[in-house]
Amino acid sequence: MKIKIRKALQEDAKDYALCHIYCWQTAYKGIVPDDFLENMLVEKEKYIERYKKNLTELGDCKYYCVIYEEKMIGFITIYKGFNENNFEVGEIWAIYLIEEYRNKNYGKEMLKFAITELKRFDLKEISLWVFEKNIRARKFYENNNFKFDNIKREVERYGKPLIQLRYVLNK
Repeated sequence: MKIKIRKALQEDAKDYALCHIYCWQTAYKGIVPDDFLENMLVEKEKYIERYKKNLTELGDCKYYCVIYEEKMIGFITIYKGFNENNFEVGEIWAIYLIEEYRNKNYGKEMLKFAITELKRFDLKEISLWVFEKNIRARKFYENNNFKFDNIKREVERYGKPLIQLRYVLNK
């Protein structure tokens, strides 16, 4: 059966938040500190409220639900903005899929959807960030025409410093 990808609505905020939490807890086990991942569920109301706001005040972000048999099984967040050289760029902020739906080509379909949406804006580049230690995701992006462009950044909001790598879509 096929997945359906549609724009997220404010009434999707709870499912979006719970999907976010579950996906992070499974995808980042061993990468993001356990304390942070466990605390996400404790703070689920904050996530729900954040998504209620985000799904109402969209700005330059677009949020999508991934539906399978009437159940939200993943989500996509994309962003259109400007880089340091003032070029219009697109960024895939999030592509997450609940663990039991992985390895069924849904991730590939989701990535293709996000790229297609961003390409409609005739952007100079499309990029995404991935944790350096997330080998599974890095291989996925590399197998789908993204390349690490040697730009790294350190993020410290998860309880310990983590390195993210920037991947850019090869044209």
